[in-house]
Amino acid sequence: MRNDCPQPGAASGGTDADSSPVPGGTSFHEMWRELRPIGRHPDSGGYRRFAWTAADGECRGWFEEQARGRGLTYEVDRNGNQWAWLGDPEQGDAVVTGSHLDSVPDGGAFDGPLGVVSSFAALDELRARGARFDKPFGIVNFGDEEGARFGLACVGSRLAAGQLTVEQAHRLTDGDGVTLPQAMEAAGYDPEDIGPDPERLARIGAFVELHVEQGRALDLSGDSVGIASAIWPHGRWRFDFRGEANHAGTTRLVDRRDPMLSYAETVLAARREARLAGAVATFGKISVEPNGVNAIPSLVRGWLDSRAEDQKTLDVVVTAIEEAARDYAQEHGVALDVVRESFTPVVEFEHALRDEIARILGRDADLKVPVLGTGAGHDAGILSGRVPTAMLFVRNPTGVSHSPAEHAAEDDCLAGVTALADVLEGLARR
Repeated sequence: MRNDCPQPGAASGGTDADSSPVPGGTSFHEMWRELRPIGRHPDSGGYRRFAWTAADGECRGWFEEQARGRGLTYEVDRNGNQWAWLGDPEQGDAVVTGSHLDSVPDGGAFDGPLGVVSSFAALDELRARGARFDKPFGIVNFGDEEGARFGLACVGSRLAAGQLTVEQAHRLTDGDGVTLPQAMEAAGYDPEDIGPDPERLARIGAFVELHVEQGRALDLSGDSVGIASAIWPHGRWRFDFRGEANHAGTTRLVDRRDPMLSYAETVLAARREARLAGAVATFGKISVEPNGVNAIPSLVRGWLDSRAEDQKTLDVVVTAIEEAARDYAQEHGVALDVVRESFTPVVEFEHALRDEIARILGRDADLKVPVLGTGAGHDAGILSGRVPTAMLFVRNPTGVSHSPAEHAAEDDCLAGVTALADVLEGLARR
């Protein structure tokens, strides 16, 4: 484990990278301390930073303060994504980094925010070095990456990349019936202009996202930082089991059409099929009607998340789960509808950019930086079809993510900042 990583801090020097002293530059530690309490639930210790809520608004305010405090040009695009620019992005071929600040329900502190904080800290480190950029430089906070509120991941980047239509976005609704446009408007943003943003994406020559690893590959290899090779194909499917509501105390077992039984057996089938195929499959969300202790359900709605290393394996797993679910539903006299709500095919990050990053990180110490795949989706994956993208991972000693137990050691975080700064400096030179 590295303990000699320099702490990023404020400094002056350089042109393009810094035409004037950094106004109130903030260290990684100070930024982390400021951001960490926002949206943290006092009982669970996890984060509830859902899109267009008060906690999300505080995070967005924090981002704006960091940008303006460094003298960067701050703007919000038509889809609510936040940008901070050094230099004129209209010149094109910009080098951009960043991630997201929202969370899953009771999520961890590092998933998303580590990338944003590290982006500002990397700029601080580059200014301390007196680095000079030949290209525009940007930091971005993509909105609603986790999809915790409206059920679709990466909404901000999907809209920008044209992977989510305006009509589809307008139909997104949270658990209280609030639509995405209504939520944006309530938060003070105009939803009328949401949609594809090809002009903005055309400005970007390379996008590099730093993220805490959501697994233990780096911990097992003993490395602080790694490079992403690809994102597994993944999707979300909704299973609606429809039975018959009835009294829990007076209805004979043989007379029941209980959708909960079919759902429970399907959960076990998902585990079985994923294990056999070397994939993952998870039912992590459920809705029950009428949701009474003494009532047999009329509807059990469960959401399946499944991922695999390749498309063929994923198709086999999901098909097997659906076939098993239909058999269980028929056995219990239950109707079943299956709807694919979202899907992302395999993402191979651009090999030329990935190789260049490996060269930059390994040039001083002749170090071979590990390259690893991931089953987690990211904004970098969404943008990859429109922009050359790459990802850096920071070691996660337990592999736990989407949980309050998510963790990364301080020296590994600072190693990530230094690696990101090295990469950005190398890419920003013509």
